[in-house]
Amino acid sequence: MNFRSDFRNTPSKWVVIILSALSFWLSASLVIDLLIMPTLYATGMMSQDGFATAGYTIFGIFNRVELVCAALILTGLLALQNQYAVVGKSWQNLIVLAAILLDIVLGYTYFLTPHMSALGMKLNLFDTANSIPNSMNQMHTGYWLLEIAKIVIVAILLKLVYRQQSAEAKMG
Repeated sequence: MNFRSDFRNTPSKWVVIILSALSFWLSASLVIDLLIMPTLYATGMMSQDGFATAGYTIFGIFNRVELVCAALILTGLLALQNQYAVVGKSWQNLIVLAAILLDIVLGYTYFLTPHMSALGMKLNLFDTANSIPNSMNQMHTGYWLLEIAKIVIVAILLKLVYRQQSAEAKMG
């Protein structure tokens, strides 16, 4: 599989786009998960009344960025497959992994984020108890399982595409 363009033996633009999107996505996800979320939790913001709205805004924007990354990655892999007439089980696995990433992000964007925000909203002004619904804890568990799967898949794709690109650079 030759992922190199004819111009000065440089990598294909699609490979650069895929690697850039994967790198950005992995780093942004780690910043959100390992820096922003623990900080919000430690400062007590998650127990504030307006956190559901703020959380929906933050994650709504980030989910849309993730959708763009997932779409770029899947489109790039499909374009490379078409451009170089690549076939094979390993290539199909890359495309399946990219499609799974898109599915995870669609689930975040259109199911988990809206539902978790709705559960977190305080609609009764006279209710003084600030208890977290049991279904919210279940959704957090689902979120973290999907987040771990997403990070692992992004790391695998990054490794495989980079390894293929490096092998092509040595040969070409």
